[in-house]
Amino acid sequence: MTELSKSGAAVGEPTSTSPAPTSFLEVRDLKVHFPTDDGLVKSVDGLSFTLEKGKTLGIVGESGSGKSVTSLGIMGLHTAGQYGKRKARISGEIWLDGTELLSADPDEVRKLRGREMSMIFQDPLSALHPYYTIGQQIVEAYRIHHDVDKKTAKKRAVEMLDRVGIPQPDKRVDNYPHEFSGGMRQRAMIAMSLVNNPELLIADEPTTALDVTVQAQILDLIRDLQKEFGSAVIIITHDLGVVAELADDILVMYGGRCVERGPADKVFYEPRHPYTWGLLGSMPRLDREQQERLIPVKGSPPSLINIPSGCAFNPRCPYADVPKDNVTRTVRPELAEVGSRHWAACHMTQEQRERIWTEEIAPKL
Repeated sequence: MTELSKSGAAVGEPTSTSPAPTSFLEVRDLKVHFPTDDGLVKSVDGLSFTLEKGKTLGIVGESGSGKSVTSLGIMGLHTAGQYGKRKARISGEIWLDGTELLSADPDEVRKLRGREMSMIFQDPLSALHPYYTIGQQIVEAYRIHHDVDKKTAKKRAVEMLDRVGIPQPDKRVDNYPHEFSGGMRQRAMIAMSLVNNPELLIADEPTTALDVTVQAQILDLIRDLQKEFGSAVIIITHDLGVVAELADDILVMYGGRCVERGPADKVFYEPRHPYTWGLLGSMPRLDREQQERLIPVKGSPPSLINIPSGCAFNPRCPYADVPKDNVTRTVRPELAEVGSRHWAACHMTQEQRERIWTEEIAPKL
């Protein structure tokens, strides 16, 4: 029997004849599906985007939209151990600085992980090992990729803890994770992620469960460190306020797919998808007096096993009946360009969306 790689191609054979990308990171038609007893979970179902060095991409959407699965796919962390005997079914292409990751040898991807690409996980308390000190864990992450002794590596760990704002880093380096506050654990995770100066940093909900003051400090820290190291950054969140602070471009996910993508100012001030309108309407504003109550997106996110036919958002969309011939419920819309570097997947015409946004949505925000 022919041995298959994770992408479904025979080992040793190319997964695609398409040319290598010019962008630092390019994701092409990424699909991550999980077989279960209830059916196939299509967590990511055809996602494409690019990212340049020194730029920040914000990926937003409700819980269950496929954001974290995308990040783990890029990092090569979908393993058989997570899902028992049933491996995740991954296809598409992920190009990092000219290297295609899905068809690459797992050992090669492991060497890239931590050095070329790194990740700040959503919950630092569970991501950090409770039996080892913060310093030991940073030292290990550094020595995997550098042939140095423990003393040199510990000095580097102290430098990084100081760089991310940990007080008395020469002493706190010997503390255990439970001895740090939530904000300090997140800073320690950032120090560990950046200890090898990675060129790609993925931050998965980096401010979850932190108070607003600490949130602002963490976001400022990520921004400052990006300027210092010149890293490409992907920040994954359900909080549009977070990406407003950091992102150059925004990708909106719903039901495992991208429904809108473009420059941050375009997505915030000229959004062209009803789901993006809903996210903006449910975000509190502090820059001006709120005239009306926040407008939540009605209903619940779809099951990724039974995604609605047509546009996945149609059961929750107040404008599902605007397009004629019931097309919203029968035909899945594809991303179409609606402006310079701005795409949206919606059956409504450009004129219909512009009118609804200008006359109905924008005045309420």
